[in-house]
Amino acid sequence: MTSRLTIPDNTQAPPAERDGNVGHLERVLRNGQFAVTAELAPPDSADPQDVHARAQLFAGHVDAMNATDGSGANCHMSSVAMCALLAREGHETVMQISCRDRNRIAIQGDVLGAAALGIRNLLCLTGDGVQVGDHPEAKPVFDLDSLSLLEIVTGLRDKHAFASGRSLTSAPQVFLGAAANPFAPPFAFRPHRLAKKIAAGAQFIQTQYCFDLPRFQDFMHRARDLGLVEKCFILPGVGPLASARTAEWMRRYVPGVHIPDHVIERLKGAKNQKAEGRDLCIEMIQQLREIEGVSGVHIMAHRQEASVPEIIQRAGILGERGACPPPSKPFTFPYDDNGVSPNPL
Repeated sequence: MTSRLTIPDNTQAPPAERDGNVGHLERVLRNGQFAVTAELAPPDSADPQDVHARAQLFAGHVDAMNATDGSGANCHMSSVAMCALLAREGHETVMQISCRDRNRIAIQGDVLGAAALGIRNLLCLTGDGVQVGDHPEAKPVFDLDSLSLLEIVTGLRDKHAFASGRSLTSAPQVFLGAAANPFAPPFAFRPHRLAKKIAAGAQFIQTQYCFDLPRFQDFMHRARDLGLVEKCFILPGVGPLASARTAEWMRRYVPGVHIPDHVIERLKGAKNQKAEGRDLCIEMIQQLREIEGVSGVHIMAHRQEASVPEIIQRAGILGERGACPPPSKPFTFPYDDNGVSPNPL
């Protein structure tokens, strides 16, 4: 299966004309440094201050913040809006794009608009089905899946053309990511699925939560055998568990999450389960860092975002480079009392 694919080396330096448009995350990964990204939960709000308040928890501690796009098929502020608000304040963001809600016309327009707003990183996702979210009566689109989305955005960037073949006057200079789940059966198929995403244009990969180290090690072993770890940057997903009860709920109701029994038993036996969850996360990060082909970690700390700086510091994953520089431009509320924007986009 994989031998029929042409697997490009997506870790190579960008063309000279892109050098001035390379974002912080891409630069960190290409320099061989251990990258740290974190998931930024979108607010159920139209207030930009809610976005900035959440981002301040991560500022100076991560290389990029992922803004989710209707994660779990639940409605929140849009990913493109969050990223636009944060990009103009100097934050590095990863805009997630789900194929569930928009067709290829809308998605291509969003990619061009995102690039124009200074958003450099995109994560291409198929998306969860509407039946698992808070609007099960919604009509799913799924005009594309993650593979065809990667191919289309790669065409926008590298061929300077829409999927229709019509030319662009200016191409979006974006760093393309995709998701992987090493913990979903059939396990032997997962590295081959990864190969297809790299062939379609994925330059970095963020995985589902990793709570099962042996299974992830097996996935990486198979990926190395296929020559994939040299072709893209792989960031396994990690996160602190608040309690054994939370862990049991996640593995039962969150699609694609696998949590072994021994993890839940360890939490049950702890006097402070939340602290034990943080310790487990830190241990997992340190173990993942030692695996050949792992380029960083993606931290998902749902409702525990305030613990992310502590986890990063205690794990020691930033190394000698220290904390990532926070934005130099302070946040200014986008409108004054007269409705005039002092910071027009």
